[in-house]
Order: sequence, then structure tokens, then C-alpha cells
Amino acid sequence: MASSNKLKAGDKFPAIEATLLDGSTVTLGKPQGDANWQAVFVYRGKHCPLCTRYLNALEGFKQAFSEAGVEILAVSADSKPQLETHLTQLNISFPIAYGLSEAQMKTLGVYISLPRSEQETDHNFAEPGLFVVNEHGKLHVVDISNNPFVRPELGALANGLNWIRDPNNNYPIRGTFDY
Repeated sequence: MASSNKLKAGDKFPAIEATLLDGSTVTLGKPQGDANWQAVFVYRGKHCPLCTRYLNALEGFKQAFSEAGVEILAVSADSKPQLETHLTQLNISFPIAYGLSEAQMKTLGVYISLPRSEQETDHNFAEPGLFVVNEHGKLHVVDISNNPFVRPELGALANGLNWIRDPNNNYPIRGTFDY
């Protein structure tokens, strides 16, 4: 039986780099703009129509995330040519990276799937994951799934992050009790 190391709420987010379309690298969990939190959306890849719909829907919540002080970044294990092809189906303005390695997927603790055929894709890929990293580099929200049908509802997520980030609520990282 295989074991896995899932990241837990409150963990220091690992230093993982991926590549943007322009060839520059981005460090997951390290915001580049005005926000001091980052939501890292791990998606399956261009072969997944549900990922395409989810990423396009995410664009509609970009402003709500920004107002909460949370930057958006999406990443997959796709190659540069696969991302270039996928971008023809996407209408997004947030950064999207490619080249997530299997070792990086394991570090993140996401579920990894084998392609069903070469027509699906040519590499093992990550199932969906969401990692919201706070200004201290700690994992504040984590959500991983073993299939593309279960993902956070974006309106509830954006509203929840806005509530968490409100200093009047003094909302701690939840789920840190270790037994």
C-alpha cells in the first residue's frame, strides 16, 4: 500500500517553482503583485474539460480574490505546448504555469493519476488541489480531491477568504489539531 505525505493546515508551504509561458519561473505560494496571500490552484491539464470550465469561471472571481488580498495562480504538469494549446480555450488574465513534476506533486500531497490513454495526455498528472498560502508562508486553506468533479465552489471560497482576511474576525488557521 502506498503512503502519501499530505500538507496540513498550518504547515510551511514548500518552495516549489513552475514555469510561466514567457519562460520565467514563479514560486508557488509567493505572491508577485499587491496581494500578500496566494491561492494556488493545481489543475489536471488541458485534457480536462472540467478544468477548462473551472479556470474560466475562476476568472470571474479574480476581483473578489483581489479585494480579499489574495492573488491567484494556476499550475499543472502540462508541457509548454500543451499550455499554449489550452490557452486557446481559456479566457483568463491570472498567471498560469506549467511543468509541475511528479516529485513536486508528491511534495504538495495531491493525488496523481495515470493517463487512461495517449489521447488523454502523455504524462502522469495531478488531480485538483487548492492551497491558500498566507503572508507568513503558511498553508491557511487546503483542499485536495482525487477527481475533477469535487472542487471548492468559487463564490463561497472568495467570500470565505474575504471573511478570514478581515482583521475584525481574528480567524485562525483551522484544522491544526494533531492527534
